[in-house]
Amino acid sequence: MPVPATSTPGPSVLDALALLTSVADDLVLATVRDTHDAVAKRSYGTLGLGLGPAVKPPQAVHRAIATTVFTGLGLALRGSSKGLDRLAATGVGPALEDDPRGRLLTAAVNGLIGDELLRDRPQLAIPMAVRHEGRDVDVYDPAAVAEAFPEATSRVVVFLHGLCEDEQAWQLHREHTGTTYGEALADDGWTPVFLRANTGLPIRRNGVALAALVQRLVDSWPTDVDRIALVGHSMGALIMRASAAVMAEGNAPAEWTTKVSDVVSLGAPHRGSWFAVGAGHTSRGLARLKETAAFGRIIDRQSEGITDLVEGLNEDVPPLGHARYRLVSATVTRTGHNPIGGIFGDGLVAPLSASGRDRQGRELFPDATVLRVGRTDHFGLLNHPRVLDALREWLAAAG
Repeated sequence: MPVPATSTPGPSVLDALALLTSVADDLVLATVRDTHDAVAKRSYGTLGLGLGPAVKPPQAVHRAIATTVFTGLGLALRGSSKGLDRLAATGVGPALEDDPRGRLLTAAVNGLIGDELLRDRPQLAIPMAVRHEGRDVDVYDPAAVAEAFPEATSRVVVFLHGLCEDEQAWQLHREHTGTTYGEALADDGWTPVFLRANTGLPIRRNGVALAALVQRLVDSWPTDVDRIALVGHSMGALIMRASAAVMAEGNAPAEWTTKVSDVVSLGAPHRGSWFAVGAGHTSRGLARLKETAAFGRIIDRQSEGITDLVEGLNEDVPPLGHARYRLVSATVTRTGHNPIGGIFGDGLVAPLSASGRDRQGRELFPDATVLRVGRTDHFGLLNHPRVLDALREWLAAAG
């Protein structure tokens, strides 16, 4: 029997097409137009140095033709977007949630512009939710939670994906490993719970939503919860850190956090991601020339969630004093001592950042256990044999 889902209607393929035409208008077409105008202005300016006033008539004709073409294309795209929006509002068209590829597309778009979606196209914005078989579970309904987790135990391990991912990410490489972290830990008596989040939202905002969600889940759980383990990949680990810092009434720790025994971060940019920093530098560099400034604006359109990855979460989000922290970093090289591995790490996050340390030697988690995995990338940490062995060992320890 399918698990009862929340009553919020999911987006359809038509919603996605409406977004695509809107982006084509205000991002792609605008970029081409602005770049064309800048190149044309510089070219005619150069020609004018030699030809003088003779260049003005062809320049005016060129400008008129370009304006007509770009205006026509813009009107067509805006009209198409509005038409698709109206058609999607009638409820026709296949739902994105009904297909794994549709869910992946939704997750990726939410990571890139999720804050913008929540403001302008809320039907496409992902709510923070517990997931089961591709659907949200209503954590406010104990019967729905019991149906989703018929073999619920007192030990709950919560998984949260990273940027532009969803809960399906934890299945990566299953065809090669033969299992997943959730399946293996279920054999050890844990109940795996997979979440999905709009990773385009600010990390702290997602942390507040996660704190409320986990508290509701614990309140609706079929049995008493004795122990909670948090496992986050990349940004997911930062959101989990932020959620654990949310205070309840009277500035006391939220009730569910007292049950957290272990926090495991997999390739998390605790001190920021060199990739996010590089994107900012690239944007500023492109802005120096009018011919490339429009491409810089594309980069600048990144979500608030991505912007938060520039610095990560620092000392103002302290760890839980009673929980054990396990920090996993990866390098595409055999070891992190290789200059390439030390700088680029797993391709997105450097080992120092994943370990919560900065170049001055300051540590966010001074008592943490650190595992370094070589010859794998950022996404390899989602299902890696060495990480699985470590997880089983760490969570086998007494709570």
